[in-house]
Amino acid sequence: MPSVTLTQQTTATPEEFVAGLTDFGPGRADLFPNSAEADLRVHDRGDTFADVTEGSGGIWERLHYDWSDLGRVVLRTVDSNVWGGRSGHTYTFTKQADGTTLVHAEVVREGKNFKGKLLGLSLGLLGKKVLGGALEKTVRAIESRSR
Repeated sequence: MPSVTLTQQTTATPEEFVAGLTDFGPGRADLFPNSAEADLRVHDRGDTFADVTEGSGGIWERLHYDWSDLGRVVLRTVDSNVWGGRSGHTYTFTKQADGTTLVHAEVVREGKNFKGKLLGLSLGLLGKKVLGGALEKTVRAIESRSR
């Protein structure tokens, strides 16, 4: 089961990053390139959680978001056309002495069918580069939004 761990430094505060991560309104694709607005559906939302289906390019997953701890946001895959098992994302935030924040992202992918297993294999090989680039774009977009 592929797991990719990434770290990115940002000038955004943990609160600003969580606000971007949990903004399911128009423009989400500007923050998260793998979340097409046409595929976004918010099923339920509370003060510290959301149940959301999102994806793009024919790959989707229903995620349970939990941000009850602003230092750690957990996205657990509830359903998907390719991912199952322990799939999901965990973001943790560490404030630095210089005022910046380290964003740690762990992405776990357990393929539940042939397509998912094939994608998981490619993620294991190219995940740091592909997901690292996506996280960098997200960080820059959140920083721009926070200014």
